[in-house]
Amino acid sequence: MRGVSLERKKRAFHHLFPLEEAVFLFAGMTGAIPMSERPIYGKIDGPIVMIGFGSIGRGTLPLIERHFKFDKSRFVVIDPKDKDRKLLDQRGIRFLHEAVTKENYRELLTPLLTAGKGRGFCVNLSVDVSSVEVMELCRELGALYIDTVVEPWPGLYFNPKENAEGRSNYMLREHLLEVRRKNPGGPTAISCCGANPGMVSWFVKQALLNVASDIGLEFEEPKTQADWARLMMRTGVKGIHIAERDTQRARLPKPLRVFVNTWSVEGFVAEGMQPAELGWGTHEKWMPENARTHETGCQAAIYLLQPGANTRVRSWCPTPGPQYGFLVTHNESISIADYFTLREKGKTVYRPTCHYAYHPANDAVLSVLELFGSGSKMQPSWHILDENEIADGVDELGVLLYGHARNAYWYGSQLSIEETRAVAPFQNATGLQVTSAVLAGMVWALENPEAGITEADEMDFRRCLEIQMPYLGPVIGTYTNWTPVQGRGVLFPEDMDPEDPWQFRNILVR
Repeated sequence: MRGVSLERKKRAFHHLFPLEEAVFLFAGMTGAIPMSERPIYGKIDGPIVMIGFGSIGRGTLPLIERHFKFDKSRFVVIDPKDKDRKLLDQRGIRFLHEAVTKENYRELLTPLLTAGKGRGFCVNLSVDVSSVEVMELCRELGALYIDTVVEPWPGLYFNPKENAEGRSNYMLREHLLEVRRKNPGGPTAISCCGANPGMVSWFVKQALLNVASDIGLEFEEPKTQADWARLMMRTGVKGIHIAERDTQRARLPKPLRVFVNTWSVEGFVAEGMQPAELGWGTHEKWMPENARTHETGCQAAIYLLQPGANTRVRSWCPTPGPQYGFLVTHNESISIADYFTLREKGKTVYRPTCHYAYHPANDAVLSVLELFGSGSKMQPSWHILDENEIADGVDELGVLLYGHARNAYWYGSQLSIEETRAVAPFQNATGLQVTSAVLAGMVWALENPEAGITEADEMDFRRCLEIQMPYLGPVIGTYTNWTPVQGRGVLFPEDMDPEDPWQFRNILVR
């Protein structure tokens, strides 16, 4: 069987469905993970500093406890809100009820990360805290670092004096890459290692190997960035959707003027109000009128002069089939397109289009419509659905590789709320896909402590997925004959390119 090592999942199996899709299924755990299946991956011999204790911090805590040896007396959690501090008090873990700010971060974090012997580890799961500046401090102190997003100090996302390009993830990532160019190597700092960005970059590599094998391509597994890009070009992949459908359903209906989500409301609103961004492939023949390119940096992406959460695209996931998603900006849309860019003699000869196509939980969809319908006025109340408030549902998160000889291939996680409750506490399915990726990134950092500033695309995808798999439910690969032009132009004329169905012109809902 192809794929990551699943020695800890002894029930993996391979199905070939007789319908339009061929499905390759890695079975998920169906009950609580036994103690014998909870390996200790390493020892964190210095202090642990967790910045942020929202839904993701709360869910990451038990995974750190379960899979690492560490000194509890030097574990500290920092958050400006103390809603869930009881979980820390019960465990004897120190809590600092403070905000990490541009003015105090050095003074606050330095003594915590250098307390006692050993190498510290900063787990940054916050909003409104500069990822790059905290990362730089950690590297100065010799501490390891991980985050799930390139986050700025507060004010950037909603600053009307800043232009759209300045508020883009492209520019935030370019700032990070410039810091890496100036200070290569050194203590490992992993940028953007959650579900997406993060895990989906590992899914792309596994999916690419599966497609290349299934179309009969002769190849050796790539070892370098250029090798991976060349293999993707050879397979004929034109683009990648980070295709997600969250069907988790609350027991009670969403109230009016409350933004309800299955993960950080602040995080979703912030990225949703940034310009829509996407990695821009070399096969594209058309560009929206309000699209803009960048004058500096890697040149792997474009942005639109409209918010991502108010931009719809056509995509596909296994459970719903064809669906609309929001083209919300994400770091992986840029980093994946950049990583799989093939350059020869200074010229770009291949790049896939890549973007997020996100259909959040229905309550979040209603919340987004309410937000934009009110003139982008944020609801006065926010609420994150915890594992006890969700009646049922699955977060189906994967990557759709399209344009090759088998048309399109979706590979990803189908994690249900029921399985989430069985395998890990304090989180819903959306959260566990993120926190298990944080766990994988922490393990990789301990095993590669001098890798410098690293993106998920550059990590060992097999090792990371091996660690994460027990927490992802069924991980499947499935082919589909769907294209974004199917069923269109029947009742009304549409501006599309039926001869080349995988053009972004056909994917964007206009």
